Amino acid sequence: MRRRILPLLLAAMTLLLTACGGGEELVEEEEPWYAIGQEEESEAAEEGREGLSFFALAWHQDQTLDPITCSDGVQSDVASLLYEPLFALDETFQAENWLCDSYTVSEDGLTWILHIREGVAFSDGTQLSAGDAAACLRRAMASQRYSARLSGIQTVIGDSRAGEVTVKLSQPNAALPALLNIPIVKSGTEEEPVPVGTGPYLYITDGSTAYLAANGSWWRGTGQPVDRIELVNAKDDDTVRYLFTSKEIHLYAADLTGDSVTLTGRLDCVDAPTTALQYLGINAARVSNAAVRRALSAGIDRQKLVDGYLSSHGTAAWAPIHPASPLYPDSAGSYSSTQWYSAMTEAGLTDGEDPVTLTLLVNQESSEKVAMAQSVARSLSAWDLTVTVEVLPWEEYLAAVAAGNFDLYYGETRLTADWDLTRLLGTGGAMNYGGWSSQTTDSFLTAFRTAADRQQAGASLYGHLAQEMPLVPLCFKSLSVLTHSGTVEGLHPIQSNLFHALEDWTIHMAS
Repeated sequence: MRRRILPLLLAAMTLLLTACGGGEELVEEEEPWYAIGQEEESEAAEEGREGLSFFALAWHQDQTLDPITCSDGVQSDVASLLYEPLFALDETFQAENWLCDSYTVSEDGLTWILHIREGVAFSDGTQLSAGDAAACLRRAMASQRYSARLSGIQTVIGDSRAGEVTVKLSQPNAALPALLNIPIVKSGTEEEPVPVGTGPYLYITDGSTAYLAANGSWWRGTGQPVDRIELVNAKDDDTVRYLFTSKEIHLYAADLTGDSVTLTGRLDCVDAPTTALQYLGINAARVSNAAVRRALSAGIDRQKLVDGYLSSHGTAAWAPIHPASPLYPDSAGSYSSTQWYSAMTEAGLTDGEDPVTLTLLVNQESSEKVAMAQSVARSLSAWDLTVTVEVLPWEEYLAAVAAGNFDLYYGETRLTADWDLTRLLGTGGAMNYGGWSSQTTDSFLTAFRTAADRQQAGASLYGHLAQEMPLVPLCFKSLSVLTHSGTVEGLHPIQSNLFHALEDWTIHMAS
């Protein structure tokens, strides 16, 4: 979704760009200074039509661009122009073949043979091989960034002569390709500050300056919107914001749901869906009545939370899967005061006989989550139900949640794109802090992970979770990509690649 942001400047620690999200103001702030008139808007539009004299991105000059070990943020953004994965995710989190041309799966679902695409060259002219891909995957398995998502892989073997990579799993996963959107570098160059890749651009430096040049041998053809991208050194995030505001760089990715974002200028904003789920965790022992858990879910107006507290930079969700996914259940709910009253009545919370008081823990370091938790508590506190919020410092919050010392907690986690919930809801799962244990749930989770027909298996799983409600999904946060108005068009960013569908971009350069 693309939005226009009017020029404004607020003090630091003020959540800006509410015009981008269209949400309500959360706190009283001093009046921002700005003067917007038709003449200024026309001048800005004319400036955009004149085009850029150069297009630039920020990077950290003294850090590696190796996509397996580089830092998140601007470094990984630049890396996504240099390196490509075996499978790429689209806007609906579906995996599409990229450097992997096709694959076969054994009957037991444990052995995958990935056929590497022929005719793909690295930027140094050498051909991509199965050995390169296998070596990169093995390195990813041992990395901090990717080890958790690849924990189900036992071995990876590359056969360059056959052009095949064999991946053996410890347990079947029908959605394995969604986990393999891992950038591939040329084996033997991974120790270099800028390893060799197959992407649409290549890195060039003369020692004093560095830039990205369009890769003339890119296997997908000439889909690059500009021949040269300047790289501007930025030591930290504050410098990146300054460079963007001063138009020394022309693209900035930000979490506009956070506590402190200060930017100025006339900006365009495109949101990318992410797998970052916010939810209410529930202590299964303390809130053992499924009807009460369903009433908790029914009493929360998720869209109001997203609009009011995330400035619309998120997506309301009634199931623990992003609504953009084709697997999101058609039966997922929506807020209705009538339905909430019915759920409360079913839970025995409207007859005045057995009042229930619950405490909701939240981390004090995130004012956004504190405000959302307080809003949830106010919404749910009615009839015989009272929810109070306890705000704790991060270390105390983490200790209490890990020990199961809570009724409810406000949580956030980044799910993997195969939407496997085993860590959250499986018996003994690493993030199953609420102690939920159900053989039926475990069976549904296994079926969803292994089923060839994930649509049907997903419908069964999410229907079961809607009845048991072992946790309450709230929303998925978005990542916002900002550009100066009129400079870049056709953006289709996704969580793992701001430059997704690069061939659709238009960067307006001065003639």
